Amino acid sequence: MADQDLKAAIVQDAESGRVLMLAWMNEEALRRTRESGQAWFWSRSRSELWHKGAASGSFLNVEELHEDCDGDAILLRVRAEGPACHTGAESCFAPWLWRRVAERAKVRPEGSYVANLLEKGPAAVARKVAEEGVEAALAAVSESDQRLVEEIADLWFHSYVLLASRGLDPAQVEEELKKRIR
Repeated sequence: MADQDLKAAIVQDAESGRVLMLAWMNEEALRRTRESGQAWFWSRSRSELWHKGAASGSFLNVEELHEDCDGDAILLRVRAEGPACHTGAESCFAPWLWRRVAERAKVRPEGSYVANLLEKGPAAVARKVAEEGVEAALAAVSESDQRLVEEIADLWFHSYVLLASRGLDPAQVEEELKKRIR
């Protein structure tokens, strides 16, 4: 399959408008997507058709399919049945730290701090978030700017692990914050 026969496929959540991923489609993937109502792509690394969700269960149910004015790109507006990213993140465009935490939560590699903390459960992770919050507050009033940055980094990291422990995504936090804008 020559790359010139492929079209970029932008996958967007039909409800939120969030971009979930970018993949590639050839005519066969496009045909199967239209016929099945679920996203099919061409894997450039494996040189084969790929039914998104067949292995992971994270299917992309297509609500709308539009080609751009030049016919070289496709927009898929979908309802996802799970995370779009292979790391376990809702979107492939999630912050790098979240992608790492989500991947560690999914794979649980031996020796991983994230996996170890998750094994202890949400209560243990919550205690760690509380501890880091106190340390950040103390650094803000009595330590250097660098120390504050370090403590905030710990707080953000452990907050992501807490979200992962509950099966939540930071995008949900972002949506909540958007609701609060006045």
